[in-house]
Amino acid sequence: MDMQQTKGNRAIVIWLYTGVAMIIVQVLLGGITRLTGSGLSITEWKPILGALPPMNEAAWQEAFAKYQEIGQSKYINSHFTLTDFKWIYFWEWLHRNWARLIGIVFFVPFVFFILKKIIDRSMIWPMVVLFVLGGLQGGIGWIMVKSGLNEEDLYVSHIRLAGHFIAALGLLWYVLWFALKLSVPPSGRAEAPGLRRLSGWILGVLVLQLIYGAFMAGLHAALSAPTWPSVNGFAVPPGMFAQGGFWADATHNPITIHFIHRGLAYLLVILIAVWYVKAYRFPQLQGARAAALFTVLLQVFLGVLTVLNSPVKIPLAFALAHQFVGMGLLMVMVWARFLTLPAHR
Repeated sequence: MDMQQTKGNRAIVIWLYTGVAMIIVQVLLGGITRLTGSGLSITEWKPILGALPPMNEAAWQEAFAKYQEIGQSKYINSHFTLTDFKWIYFWEWLHRNWARLIGIVFFVPFVFFILKKIIDRSMIWPMVVLFVLGGLQGGIGWIMVKSGLNEEDLYVSHIRLAGHFIAALGLLWYVLWFALKLSVPPSGRAEAPGLRRLSGWILGVLVLQLIYGAFMAGLHAALSAPTWPSVNGFAVPPGMFAQGGFWADATHNPITIHFIHRGLAYLLVILIAVWYVKAYRFPQLQGARAAALFTVLLQVFLGVLTVLNSPVKIPLAFALAHQFVGMGLLMVMVWARFLTLPAHR
């Protein structure tokens, strides 16, 4: 590889890791919009024209009037003034515009790299897939918002919220994996098929755990049991089977979702502890090994703090920190799995 190619690869790697950081910020902004109740403040989807906020008082009054037609405004925020509305509008507007900025940051350098022949042909189709995934993520977000734009529902569907969240994490995973392929040499990997399989199981449980984290946020399920280590004084709380069926309870009953979310967290600690011990003899895995154990323990600690401080209202700072570290844990385990990828792949 000549110097020009080396510089080009370095530029592509910086570009991809910048995208990773921007996606992390976007997911956190999504968490803020959810916890501040801002997600339904913009009642229209205008991918291009919607980049600008209302530009005068009449436009603000029109946007506020549209918000006042939905159930969230009528039954929860009926006391809102225009100033209150502008506050929640800001978070949703920032969330949407950060997504537009991500699109620009990915597209403009991509075109530049093609014109300068920095990007290898083998990278073009994976990048096209990335753009398609990004566009789908925007569409999923609007489908989620639409579920709350009526007089009956006070919030967006927590199922659609989870879909939007997991799609964003899938995009994060995809970009991170691409960046790792360009930045980690084959000598930095370990031949450890057993650890690779175990990391796959851990990632599967972690994705399920993150889905339940979205359910927790969507239903404010932390409020249903602000205690630890017990769940309202019980190992298995009553009321877990009140919806009339396992699937209904597992996806719609706040106390059941809360219980499952905790159980999956404990399972993750055990699995990652096993992975940590088994990875001891591989020098290539020592960084990921330490990061995995630290991150999962920190994630559990922040989850406990969030629950204990949620007797009336979920604390925004703890909840966002919990979400941030959850994304961190996902990235660490993706990194750990990549480091056991066979050298020829």
